Amino acid sequence: MRLHDRYLFRELFTPLAYCLGGFLVFWISFFFFTELEHMQESKLHALDCVEYAAAMTPGFFVMVLPIALLLALLYALTHHARYNEITALRAAGVSLWRLCTPYFIVGVAAVGVYFALNELVVPLGNEWSDQILNRYVKKEGTAKSKTQFDNNGFHNSRAHRTWQFNKYDAITTAVLNPNVTWTLPDGSWQELLADSAIYTNEVWAFSNVQMYAQVNGRGSLVPSFSTNYITMPEFEETPKQILRELRFSAANGLLASRGVDIPLSELWPYLRQNPDVSGKEKARLLTKLHGRIAAPWMCLVVVFIAIPFGAAPGRRNLFFGVAGSIFICFAFFVLQQVGLALGMNGYLPAWLAAWLPNLIFATLGIFLTLRIR
Repeated sequence: MRLHDRYLFRELFTPLAYCLGGFLVFWISFFFFTELEHMQESKLHALDCVEYAAAMTPGFFVMVLPIALLLALLYALTHHARYNEITALRAAGVSLWRLCTPYFIVGVAAVGVYFALNELVVPLGNEWSDQILNRYVKKEGTAKSKTQFDNNGFHNSRAHRTWQFNKYDAITTAVLNPNVTWTLPDGSWQELLADSAIYTNEVWAFSNVQMYAQVNGRGSLVPSFSTNYITMPEFEETPKQILRELRFSAANGLLASRGVDIPLSELWPYLRQNPDVSGKEKARLLTKLHGRIAAPWMCLVVVFIAIPFGAAPGRRNLFFGVAGSIFICFAFFVLQQVGLALGMNGYLPAWLAAWLPNLIFATLGIFLTLRIR
């Protein structure tokens, strides 16, 4: 690593730390001001409120990391350009792209941090925050945190099996009055009715069971046999899969939202388990999937955008970076929301809708950088 690389790293990390710290202080103040009534309704104590804020902090960092990085880059580059440091380095034979290598390294590292936070830490923080809010006052869980379901069911498209039940507890894996119907390889139907079921030793065990089947593979279902207890190893649905299916199918649940708020660890298995999903639901799922993948790369895109806006020669006021970052972030956010809306409604391919802001701003940044003399 050359001397100027270490210098550029140091000059970038300082404003980046100040930006993240400033955003954090502002957010904490705003958070407690807006959530105070909510925390009072949940009867949280002082330490509970601090714990609740800590649980929500990862989601905040994911939201502001690209903005803070853009602001820090514009500030640092504008500062270097103002004092002709970039001009001096280029006059010494350092190309603009080589000069900006430290910024690209920071951008790629920020992509990894964003992805890790968004996929691993934020979902845990959301569950943690729900547990805190329900610590003293029990409330109905959201689609993301709910673990008990009444009068619900789901369809396993891959296995051609449908589950219906009166109650399901994802924590104990207990099912009340399950009704399972499925098709055999010859196309005939079977049905299982039971008083209860539970997942034990990696297999579903049913109590007080009545089995129904089609006679000679056709006609209506008729009773075939009954038993007090039976295990069904052919039912490969796990409690984790059932919980995921129920959360996805919940009314006004995750699919109804326009954000890319479902982790890949849930989205990808759901798509694999439901290959026959089509229409608007498929468009929404694929847009959310590509949106989760595309979102972290904003951190690298802001590097391409900051270089031409901040590294252009000339003496400028340092507040130019602040004004520029606000405009860029606003334009990017508007384009992102428009792209997601078009993708979820099927007007654009899912991959294009999710990656559209990144492609446009990265292309614009590269084009403007090539024009810098």
